[in-house]
Amino acid sequence: MNSKPEIGISACLTGDTVRFDGGHKRMPFVMDELANWVTFRPVCPEMAVGLPSPRPALRLVKTPEHEIRLRFSSEPHEDITDKMQAFSDKYVNNIGSLSGFIVCAKSPSCGMERVRLYDEANQRGKKAGTGIFTATLMARYPWLPVEEDGRLHDPMLRENFVLRIYALHELNQVYASGLTRQSLLAFHSRYKLLLLAHHQAGYRELGRFVAHLHEWEDLGAFFTAYREKLMALLSHPATRRNHTNVLMHIQGYFREQLNARQRAELRNVIIEYRSGQLPILAPLTLLQHYLAEYPDDYLSIQKYFSPYPAPLRLRLPEH
Repeated sequence: MNSKPEIGISACLTGDTVRFDGGHKRMPFVMDELANWVTFRPVCPEMAVGLPSPRPALRLVKTPEHEIRLRFSSEPHEDITDKMQAFSDKYVNNIGSLSGFIVCAKSPSCGMERVRLYDEANQRGKKAGTGIFTATLMARYPWLPVEEDGRLHDPMLRENFVLRIYALHELNQVYASGLTRQSLLAFHSRYKLLLLAHHQAGYRELGRFVAHLHEWEDLGAFFTAYREKLMALLSHPATRRNHTNVLMHIQGYFREQLNARQRAELRNVIIEYRSGQLPILAPLTLLQHYLAEYPDDYLSIQKYFSPYPAPLRLRLPEH
């Protein structure tokens, strides 16, 4: 299996000149930073169904029967919905082990949300649609991390998306290596603190689910159910409050090794992070220093400390 996560992406975001106007929407973060750490699989659904670039603009049309159709803005009676749907169905059935997808916002083929709808009289309606291709993708793989370029400008959403693609990539590797109860339990153990930072109630619910692993005869069925629960939990961005609970929990592992001054210093750094005075890197760096000095088998495997490559610098002061 590829050692890097494989990510599907709307081709225009990579700089390919495939848009309706003959241009592109190259995204610097994607191509200048993330591209060093993942393998991209670009696709332009509109080009894939045989349209040229440039081409007349497409739009989503809501019919009186409440159907969503894909039509040209200049030729509203020319409908390519069936052609786009056929391509989308074929594509999503052959995506292999993709760990995520980045789609082009507002696109009638690729938009993830808030795509403008029109009526059959060409009147603008609500921004309430999803592109035909992306709607098919998300319906087929509800657990797959999918984000659009506009939302990835938000530091919290960006960090959460990258974290999820790396978690899914590691889970895919567990599957590819041959499922065993031991490998599934080991994976879950590595992610415990990270899950706790994202959703405390979900962490407890998933823990109870994993506790019944021994009752499942079909490990493939367990894997499918676990994957959906795991990715739903991680879709909740980690909060400062939850991070604080995790940091305090980790602090307890060094109770016996640290002296009173060190314990007080560590506690103050965590409290200052909680109040927004310090970034999360401050308590994390201090805890990792103590972990190096006083190794702990459980803490040393936790993905919480490094859920994705550090050079991506996604844990910013806002966290």
